[in-house]
Amino acid sequence: MFTYRADTPVAVGCRVLVPFGRGNRERVGMVLECQEPPAAETAVKPVLAVLDALPVLQAEQLDLVFWLREMTFCTYCDAIRTILPAGMQLQIVQKTVLVQPKPNVWLSDEEERYYQILNTAPTSAAFQKRLHHPLAANLLEKGLLQQVSAAKSRVQESKVKLLSLADPLPERKMTPKQQSLVKLLQECGTLPEKEACRRCGITKAVVQSAEKNGLLVCEMRVAEPIAEDVPVTESLEQVVLTEEQESVMEQVLQKVLAEETAYFLLHGVTGSGKTRVFQKLIAETLKQGKQAILLVPEIALTPQIVGQFQNLFGNAVVVMHSALTDRQRQDAYQRMQNGTAKIAIGTRSAVFAPVQNLGILIVDEEGERTYKSENAPRYHAIAVARKRCQTHHCPLLLASATPSIESYYYAKKGVYTLLELKKRYRNMPLPEVTVVDMNRERQLGNGTPFSNTLLDAMQETLSQGKQVLLLLNRRGYHTMISCCSCNEPVYCPNCSVPMTYHKVSDQLMCHYCGHMQPMPETCPHCGGKQFRRMGFGTQQMEEQLQLLFPKARVLRMDADTTGSRYAYEEKFAAFRNKEYEIMVGTQMIGKGLDFPDVTLVGVLSLDQALFAGDFRSYERTFSLITQVVGRSGRGDTAGRAILQTFLPNHYVLQLAAQQNYPVFYEQEYAIRKTMLFPPFCDLCILGFVGEKEEIVAAAAAEAVRQIQVYVKEQAFSYPLWVLGAVPCHYERLKGKYRYRVILKCKNTSPYRMLIRAVLEAVTAQKAFAKLYLYADMNGDIGV
Repeated sequence: MFTYRADTPVAVGCRVLVPFGRGNRERVGMVLECQEPPAAETAVKPVLAVLDALPVLQAEQLDLVFWLREMTFCTYCDAIRTILPAGMQLQIVQKTVLVQPKPNVWLSDEEERYYQILNTAPTSAAFQKRLHHPLAANLLEKGLLQQVSAAKSRVQESKVKLLSLADPLPERKMTPKQQSLVKLLQECGTLPEKEACRRCGITKAVVQSAEKNGLLVCEMRVAEPIAEDVPVTESLEQVVLTEEQESVMEQVLQKVLAEETAYFLLHGVTGSGKTRVFQKLIAETLKQGKQAILLVPEIALTPQIVGQFQNLFGNAVVVMHSALTDRQRQDAYQRMQNGTAKIAIGTRSAVFAPVQNLGILIVDEEGERTYKSENAPRYHAIAVARKRCQTHHCPLLLASATPSIESYYYAKKGVYTLLELKKRYRNMPLPEVTVVDMNRERQLGNGTPFSNTLLDAMQETLSQGKQVLLLLNRRGYHTMISCCSCNEPVYCPNCSVPMTYHKVSDQLMCHYCGHMQPMPETCPHCGGKQFRRMGFGTQQMEEQLQLLFPKARVLRMDADTTGSRYAYEEKFAAFRNKEYEIMVGTQMIGKGLDFPDVTLVGVLSLDQALFAGDFRSYERTFSLITQVVGRSGRGDTAGRAILQTFLPNHYVLQLAAQQNYPVFYEQEYAIRKTMLFPPFCDLCILGFVGEKEEIVAAAAAEAVRQIQVYVKEQAFSYPLWVLGAVPCHYERLKGKYRYRVILKCKNTSPYRMLIRAVLEAVTAQKAFAKLYLYADMNGDIGV
């Protein structure tokens, strides 16, 4: 934080233009605090200009800035950028202008002629072009030209060039690069030009050539602002609650009406109608003149749930997530801030929606890891939600069929109030789950990804006119390429991660840094020329399904087919309208979606997820299986699910098949208590990232030494466990080496003081000046 002198009053929360650094370069700053000037004269730089007539950060948001810095060890700048949408950030634009009226200074004949040329420039662009002349420096020195700075919004009219194949596709001879582009668009349908070029490893010139030859249809789509005239098409009277749902709603509503801070955990089986409870609660909250925030874990879920709420509440709803343009985010922010909108629905970042009078905050599927930010500030949305509910004196409702172990623990202890929905809506039964032993399938000679049980069930389901959903949490075609001579996988040159083969682009891809390269001709380790292709991903599964069920239309949903911001809504809508019979996808299709005609779910090979190297791996595997099984039988027909595994007797898979969360919780509770993992302690990961491994390792070791020094000198009396320094699970990502130190302790102010002191002591050393250090209070150890 830096101090400046303001000659005129400036409100806290406004942005200002200030000189910064030794060169006094003009920068945009945010006023976080105002103080009386010191009695003695001090050399304090002045504020050059106030950029906002009214504060852009209100009192509560400023409080969140300080809270984020304290709890996540981020900078003030990181906290402000997280709270303010990108569209409201300003950039400094410098330009040169003629001084008017003309100063009375002597000019040479050449300078006089040049001045007249500048003065008669017909347009601003022509004026700027004429400044590229040696005499411009002379006029600047003599005061006839002046450089001025202005703050400009980063928001621009956002246009996206979308590519799709011509219909019909002309029979023309194509270059290899054009063939790669056509294959990609046949797979994905429509993609932005930039994304298509990245995936195929081509330039825009290839796109222009393909368009000229009639292979492509290119459309410039302008991102429209958020509509403010959405009609209400359904009545709240149509939302009828069961007796069980009504009881849950009444308990939460009491706290809304009483304006009391309270925390609730709603544990409801899949298909129990939690969304209906949300709708009724928010409707009652709006009647009190208050606003509401509803968080969902995935962008994929946003279009579906936004559509449901807009049908009931019209233009009172705004959506907030990372796939929106800067203009759309700015519109949503301003509508919530001025009270035009009453309901904010979105992913993790929507927790910062600028509500003025919050009445309730709801977090759906609260156990999802997507609520945790992986970049500074490394906050957890639920922690921010608790903070905001304390400020506004309103209830927080966490909901899931598979709550996090921590939340269920707090509910059992009475910190949260536990609410339960034990029955599906309309008393529909839970899906019948069959566990298939794939070891037995291999013994019978079945080497395909599909068990005979699953294939028979799919054939029966399709013959009944129903839909099938298949989960395989690995995208690509082959998941690993290894040398036949030395058995060494083909690793990404930037990461310590094996690359995945993508057949459509005929490229190897790293799913961490995005690096793409062709298949190698020789092994970089031993020079071998034969490679083994192992594992199967969603691309291969889609291809095999089209051979097995040629009459069925297959929709693949993974990161490769959802490059466009419009893809989720369009593809899910097409599946809901029965334009496809089979949906294949990664975990993005596993939670929260409601397709009434899906009566069969297949889960293929989630065994590896059990051994992901993180203490939460069992919890995440149980959650994903339970949730995706719950996508079946949500309409009028009972559903079933088939779980394929090479570990049929593993208790996590057995309990997930039974949808038995309480027993799973007891098992996980015992393990975490024995191993001392959350919720029985608070976990902090100190991360060290840099280009040279030996320096990164030395910094981690120095952090351990600094912890020992601090504990001894400051008489730190809390129980503290220090694990490390060791490489991270993935030692190298994006060309940077990564080491970590794991701390276990209770999250208190003295504990945070220790962490801050250690980080400052390490960064103060010249040898570690170029490293990136961070502290993650909600870290995963399996990353």
